[in-house]
Amino acid sequence: MNNKRREFLKYSALGAAGITLIPSFVMGKPLGHIAPSDKVNLACCGIGHRGGSITKSLHETGLANIVALCDTDMGAPHTEEVMKMFPDVPRFKDFREMFDKMGKDIEAVSVGTPDFSHFPITMLAMSLGKHVYVEKPMARTFQEVQLMMDGAKKYKVATQMGNQGHSEANYFQFKAWKDAGIIKDVTKMTAHMNGRRRWHGWDTNIISFPEKQPIPDTLDWDTWHTTAHEHPYNEDLVNGQWRCWYDFGMGALGDWGAHIMDTAHEFLDLGLPEEIIPTRLDGHNTFFFPMETTLDFKFPQRKDMPAMTITWYDGQKNIPPVPEGYGVSELDPNIPPPSDGQLQPAKLNPGKIIYGKDLTFKGGSHGSTLSIIPEDAARDMASRLPEVMESPSNHFANFLKACKGEEKCRSSFDIAGPLSQVFTLGVLSQRLKAHLKFDRESKQITNHALANQLLAGVPPRKGWEEYYKL
Repeated sequence: MNNKRREFLKYSALGAAGITLIPSFVMGKPLGHIAPSDKVNLACCGIGHRGGSITKSLHETGLANIVALCDTDMGAPHTEEVMKMFPDVPRFKDFREMFDKMGKDIEAVSVGTPDFSHFPITMLAMSLGKHVYVEKPMARTFQEVQLMMDGAKKYKVATQMGNQGHSEANYFQFKAWKDAGIIKDVTKMTAHMNGRRRWHGWDTNIISFPEKQPIPDTLDWDTWHTTAHEHPYNEDLVNGQWRCWYDFGMGALGDWGAHIMDTAHEFLDLGLPEEIIPTRLDGHNTFFFPMETTLDFKFPQRKDMPAMTITWYDGQKNIPPVPEGYGVSELDPNIPPPSDGQLQPAKLNPGKIIYGKDLTFKGGSHGSTLSIIPEDAARDMASRLPEVMESPSNHFANFLKACKGEEKCRSSFDIAGPLSQVFTLGVLSQRLKAHLKFDRESKQITNHALANQLLAGVPPRKGWEEYYKL
């Protein structure tokens, strides 16, 4: 790491510690305060694929002024659309350079990069007093998520995890039904995502990562890795393929878990599980995710709520059982398909089944609302269902309004963090093929020494250690 970079990070850390090296008027206004009439000066990290969609959605709110674009593959075909939308906006391949040169002009940052690179971008942004919107899951390791939660409290910035269902109908319906006692005494829930994944059909007997290929001219391969240890370039590691590999991604659970489990996790006050039990890991190997996975997440009793198990199913041939009277699984046209293809309406769409003492509910993912099953139970309950408020803002506007002090983020790190940590524990169980026991108080795995060490992940590569100290 060069001296300029080291001094920059030292400057950031000292300012965060309370030493007045960062002026109170960074960005031209009191830190953390944006006039309601103003647009939020937004820098976008990751502008292709999902990152591009995030950039466009934030722009479409009319609440953001895009002041910087950053992508390690700037100029590749998947970044061209956003570049053409903002031809005069400064462009960077390295988020560190972007903050070095434009920090005073940036009020908030969107992070639509691969899972493993969410952490350093987010930590640096928060340490500089920037509000942060980061795509789900928050980060790849348990410790990184914890540091991000702690950082949000420390720096007092608005934070939002990209979990769009938290600003759509299911969020407000679940809350209203829980508050009214319609959803109560829940003891189990199935969460299922059975569409084809990118690694399905791969050889699970592999003994190495894919062979080295020439690095595209547009790609800054070194910066792409951020804190992760370097691998030789191969097209099966980039452009969404990173999600397949334990070294970089979080598999189907990290991709879809938040869109399916989120409201149950928040409104049933689940927190962290005390056990994670893998009951099916077909095609298990040490490099990428299984072909079929079933995991039991066991949560203890919480106040007046009984102990509860969430069973996660992924894999094309791993369809959960459905209760009598389930009916059909409707395909919600507002739900995007998996990143490489199509959903399977003939089988079971991504979603959940919630089993309470008296009632059973079925629902989809994202903002899809719940319904009571079977139909006769739904008819009996119709007159007792509470009114459900409409969302005051979509997920992107909610974040930008929070930056301006007008709303509170509905998927802030204190809410999204524990949910993301659930997924990191599930991935450890998948990766190690291990039944894990977790102490919710000490936040330690008590029965598997290696898994406990991996709560922090492997040490970051040389030169990236500072991000864990911000």
